[in-house]
Amino acid sequence: VQLQAFGGGLVQAGGSLRLSCAASGRTFSSYFMGWFRQTPGKEREFVAAIRRSVDSAYYADSVKGRFTISRDNAKNTMYLQMNSLKDEDTAVYFCAASRVVGVVDPAERSTYDAWGQGTLVTVSS
Repeated sequence: VQLQAFGGGLVQAGGSLRLSCAASGRTFSSYFMGWFRQTPGKEREFVAAIRRSVDSAYYADSVKGRFTISRDNAKNTMYLQMNSLKDEDTAVYFCAASRVVGVVDPAERSTYDAWGQGTLVTVSS
């Protein structure tokens, strides 16, 4: 699968932004999907993930209650709705896909075998 993340931009603190991740191919629904983010000099960190069947989602504590992950398997697209944005949310956001079945660690980067190119989110105070 090939992934392309878009929707990043400049937003004021307290504002909202929605990221999208478009996937190529016909098997999007078979992938466990996630969002990660990275700032210069730091490791890429987990943000959120969603199961194939959309019945379960996972969030980093830092975004819980503010971000919502979703997916539309018919459109081969995953979303990240980001509300109440803070300065510390500034980062390049990456979407990722995993074909691992069974028990997975959604926060572990090695779980994922395909990554998008990233989209920059800048939150200004």
